[in-house]
Amino acid sequence: MNNSAIKFVSDVRVRYADTDQMKVVYYGKFFEYFEQGRSDLLRFVGMPYPEIEAMGIYLPVIEAGSKYKHSARYDDLLHVETSLNEMPIARVRIEYRVFRNDESEPMAEGFTVHSFINAHTGKPTRAPLKFLEVLDAAFKKNKAKGPADGKTGVT
Repeated sequence: MNNSAIKFVSDVRVRYADTDQMKVVYYGKFFEYFEQGRSDLLRFVGMPYPEIEAMGIYLPVIEAGSKYKHSARYDDLLHVETSLNEMPIARVRIEYRVFRNDESEPMAEGFTVHSFINAHTGKPTRAPLKFLEVLDAAFKKNKAKGPADGKTGVT
C-alpha cells in the first residue's frame, strides 16, 4: 500500500449466524465484512453510497478475491482495514485486510473491483467528477499527513 492510500478500519463482531457447522466464520461472510468496510470508507471520505447513487451511478462488483489464513469464530472482534490505493477512472479497486482484535497478522486479505455504471442506461461510465474531487482531496490530505485512519463502532 502506498503511503497516501485512503484507509479506514471498521470493527465487526462475528455473529453466531456467520458461522458454519465447524463453528468458524463461513468464508463467504468475509465478503459481507468487506462490504461493511467499503461502505464505511466511502462515508469516511465524504462520499457515502446514497450520494453516489443520487448522482445516477451504481458501483457493482465486477471482480473479487480473498485469501484466508486463519479462522474467525463466534464473538470474535474483527478489524476490517479497507484501503483505496489509487484514483479510479472507470473502475475502482478496493483492498481489505481482516485482523482479529489485538493480532498483528491478518486472518484474511481480499479485494473487490467495481465498475461505474450509469443508473439510467446501465452502461459503464467514468467516475463522476464530484467523486474524483472528494477522493483527490483525501489522497492529498493523506500524502501531506500520512495515511488516514478512522474507526467505527462495533456492528
